[in-house]
Amino acid sequence: MMIWSVKDLDLNPIYILRAFGTGFLFDLIMGLSFLIPYTIYLLIFPRKWMGSLFDRCFTYFYLTIILIVIYFSLLAEIPFWDEFGVRFNFIAVDYLIYTYEVFANINQSYPLPLVGVVLVGLIMLTFIVFKKFSIFKNTFSRKTPIRHRLFYTVHVFGIAVILGLALRNKQADFSNNLVINELGKNGAYSFVNAFRSNELDYETFYPKLSEKEAYSIVRKNLLQENQKNSTTRYDDISRITTGDQEKKPNIILIAIESFSADFLSEFGNTNHLTPNYDRLSSESIFFTNLYATGTRTVRGMEALTLSVPPTPGNSIVRRPDNKNLFSVSTIVKSKNYQPYFIYGGDGYFDNMNTFFGGQGFDIVDRDRGNPLSDEITTNRFAIPDQEVTFENAWGICDEDLYNQSVKYADNNFKSNKPFFQFVMTTSNHKPYSFPAGRIDLAPGDRNAAVKYTDYALGKFIEKAKTKPWFKNTVFVIVADHCASSAGKWEINIDRHHIPAIIYNLPKQKPTKIARLTSQIDLMPTLFGYLGWNYTTNLYGKDINKTSIGDERAFIGNYRTLGMLKGNIFTQIDDRKCVKQFVVSGSEKQIVTVSKTKNKDLASQTISYYQTASMRFKNGKMRNK
Repeated sequence: MMIWSVKDLDLNPIYILRAFGTGFLFDLIMGLSFLIPYTIYLLIFPRKWMGSLFDRCFTYFYLTIILIVIYFSLLAEIPFWDEFGVRFNFIAVDYLIYTYEVFANINQSYPLPLVGVVLVGLIMLTFIVFKKFSIFKNTFSRKTPIRHRLFYTVHVFGIAVILGLALRNKQADFSNNLVINELGKNGAYSFVNAFRSNELDYETFYPKLSEKEAYSIVRKNLLQENQKNSTTRYDDISRITTGDQEKKPNIILIAIESFSADFLSEFGNTNHLTPNYDRLSSESIFFTNLYATGTRTVRGMEALTLSVPPTPGNSIVRRPDNKNLFSVSTIVKSKNYQPYFIYGGDGYFDNMNTFFGGQGFDIVDRDRGNPLSDEITTNRFAIPDQEVTFENAWGICDEDLYNQSVKYADNNFKSNKPFFQFVMTTSNHKPYSFPAGRIDLAPGDRNAAVKYTDYALGKFIEKAKTKPWFKNTVFVIVADHCASSAGKWEINIDRHHIPAIIYNLPKQKPTKIARLTSQIDLMPTLFGYLGWNYTTNLYGKDINKTSIGDERAFIGNYRTLGMLKGNIFTQIDDRKCVKQFVVSGSEKQIVTVSKTKNKDLASQTISYYQTASMRFKNGKMRNK
């Protein structure tokens, strides 16, 4: 893994030695954990039966189980490291919950028969090597007294307990280099740690300000030139927004899976993968300096619907008790829009149906038999088999998905009710499969999936143009996150750069917005273009009403959080550390650790994340 990621590696020899030393301790505790059940067996097993058929069968069986776990973990870590650049983390934990999508995706993405052959081959090879070197020579012949067996048992237990109490996964995070930190971890130990800490309480683990100071900073920084605070209460962030000449077109928000900015010609790609998006961007309001809040689809959904910085632990989309939050849905419903969530798979995955249904969205999905909670009172419409031409592990192809968007737009137009659609695509996701004959690249490759995604988008827009509702419909087309987040730093800002456009806005000339913009600012900016008057509790701001120099972007993963402002990236983590980095270039790449700390930026960063976490926890994020 070190050789694999050498381009992002800090080659400090002391750091490398420490990483391997730390890694040995994590490996040791996992090895001892595997041994504990067998030491118990050896301790209680009668001496006279040692070497019996049962003893041999049990010993070989247990060793086989251990080898399966070790080798399967190894084989699984290879693609996981390739995609995420880290050991197993909360993503791997989440994948265990949604078995249909995950196992179907694995089956469609990897040659499972070959993986099985390799796994069996490694186990057999291990037994052959053990036999060759007479590893089992004394295993079944020694009649070890119980006092000697107790001696070994106590030591195995004792060392395991000491290491278990002393070691924490975060102790491997001793440097600013992600690769060094991850090398020092153990995949299985990291998995167990992620399983135990999938929820992180901000007040327990992160740097804090006093509650009044945090809210004071946030209230001051959220206020834009066309807003005033609703109340004088220190912990109320609601603002009254004044617009001009309100327009109420239909809104179709399309979140494209894993659509990095660097797939576009605008940002230097020479493979011509996105001719349709490139063309649309030249006819739209095009955000060229916009950054995703996270690295997963649920983070993109959170940013686009709740317009909130990425709070630590699980996305709010996946947390319990997340119904009836103040969201974009709250605002559009106040304007008499009907909101829809349209997804090509089963929205049970990642708790999406519960989240969107809890915010008042009607749901359109594949419905594989996972029922909605009784607390969800919105409608759910299943996508019928006869309207599906192609489907993989994650859902129907983008063409079929867009046909559903057209179908429900037609229905709303007939009933003369404005609609707001949140459409989530899936074709640009491993296994990168899609209908044959659409593009000049074969399925199974990321570039091919990007080109197909773009093809389907272009086809959708052309079809929409034939509809009577098209002239009065605005399309917001944005990525949920980038295709990859791996790199040198724990948060690699350039791996969060995503494109976004607002297309078909009435009487609006094409323009590029090069100001730094956060994913959470996209929908408030749209509302600004529409001239809406509304009250908001969102953390997002209309970029056109934001003072020069006040632009900022929020970027995080499940335990490290940050804010980019100017050329400084301020980062906080669950060890209560505050770090600042200097960024440079159009892609905002981190170039060095800042030697002097900007206290104002540190306070702003802490206040945003602290209040957002508090507001969800204490219920203040809910609709009044």
